Amino acid sequence: MKNKVARAMIIGAGACGGLCAAQSNVAMYGIADLGVVSESGGPGGRVLKLTSGIANGSRLGFKGSEDLGGGMTAIFTMDAGILADTGASAQGGLLFGRQAFVGLAGAAGTLRLGRQYTFIDSSLGVLDPFYLGFAGRMSNVFTAGYISRVDNSITYSSPVRGGLSGELAYGFGEVPGDASARRYMGAAATYASGPLYVRMAHQDANTLSSALLTGRARNTVLGATWDFGVVKAHGAVAVSKSTAGATTTVDSADLMLGATVPVGPHRILFSYVRRDDRRAANGDASQLGIGYTYALSKRSTLYAAYAHIDNRNGAAYLVGNATDNGTGNQAWNLGLRHTF
Repeated sequence: MKNKVARAMIIGAGACGGLCAAQSNVAMYGIADLGVVSESGGPGGRVLKLTSGIANGSRLGFKGSEDLGGGMTAIFTMDAGILADTGASAQGGLLFGRQAFVGLAGAAGTLRLGRQYTFIDSSLGVLDPFYLGFAGRMSNVFTAGYISRVDNSITYSSPVRGGLSGELAYGFGEVPGDASARRYMGAAATYASGPLYVRMAHQDANTLSSALLTGRARNTVLGATWDFGVVKAHGAVAVSKSTAGATTTVDSADLMLGATVPVGPHRILFSYVRRDDRRAANGDASQLGIGYTYALSKRSTLYAAYAHIDNRNGAAYLVGNATDNGTGNQAWNLGLRHTF
């Protein structure tokens, strides 16, 4: 009798496993991006190196969904950044440092919990002709130093209605005795219709250093792209302000103008970024960037890029890329990206 019960349990478990597999979907994905970088203009002189994640950060990730019925879906993403030139973990050694969240999606919108990109970062990734990669990434100068990811966060994304959608975010600071310390709040609105894409994003983050110095960082970005077919135009403006105690550390207005020119498998990328420092120091900066990509296939791309920053009045902005912050005010990139 015991054998019959055990056999029935095994058969039942197998049937349930087949049903669960039919309702679930899990995928592994990744990017291997490596290239040669030449940097100059820094205090240490010229640097020539092999770098991982120039165009896009190298990564290995897992994402999936499960149909819960009634129009509701459970989702998750576990995204690990990898320094492919050494095999080490990126994002300071975090295992899943790029993203790690679980959520629910349905007719009322999508709710996610975990480590996630901020709305400023996701906005720049779409508005930037360089997609926040290569030497020409706009964030070298534009809203430099903004928060790109938030731990312990909850985000809500509304459904799209008539091309319009909205997003809200809250990140728990988790500091005992002070609910506002390290707290993050964000909001974004998007309109997308045909060739036009418009997005506005704002974030407000409280800071707390190891010396218990409190501060606040605020960034607001408004930008748009228009795809004319033969050329895609990019533009964005931003205002940023940060404080550390009673000291204003950032007070700036930024501008980006750019273009993407597609010609078959070829892409030419261009942008001009201007930072107007409104503090007494007046540490302004401007960046010119140009890039080229050639699609060898749907998954493999060759690329080259160059950028130069003109720093003024003691400003010291560096030309970085998707993974590296750079060492000087000028850089060349030449590399290969493969997605899977």
